[in-house]
Amino acid sequence: MLNMVFLTNSWLTSFNQPGLCIIMAMLLHYFLLAAFTWMCLESVHFYLALVKVFNVYVPKYILKCCIAGWGIPAIVITLVLIINKDFYGNGSLYKSHPYSNFCWIQDDTVFYISVVAYFFLVFLMNTAMFITVLLQIHSVKTRTQKTSRFWNR
Repeated sequence: MLNMVFLTNSWLTSFNQPGLCIIMAMLLHYFLLAAFTWMCLESVHFYLALVKVFNVYVPKYILKCCIAGWGIPAIVITLVLIINKDFYGNGSLYKSHPYSNFCWIQDDTVFYISVVAYFFLVFLMNTAMFITVLLQIHSVKTRTQKTSRFWNR
């Protein structure tokens, strides 16, 4: 959906409908945040599968993942809309080029908080999970080597 909204955004902007532009910008923002959120959930799943391997039963796991994956971005979008719906709108990448209109976040502060900071948090979470998984794999490898040396003796 992120790709579909992105590809149709410029075309729909050409209709010069402010409401349509706000909806397109909101959808683009939502699906971008949803992609980041699902990427974070994948790292959590990766952690559960490779570090917590045994005795990991989370009741209604898929439902909880879906609520987090689709709900957290919805909360962010709702907050932005509640604060000011005019944060979304028609912005031009190049003022001299008339066909460069694109519906997106108009305020830099909102962009940095709701996109860049969000991505940074997901990136930190993914990095922490990755390092944890690498340390777990390394410790398993070390234990296996010690065991094999013991049996070789």
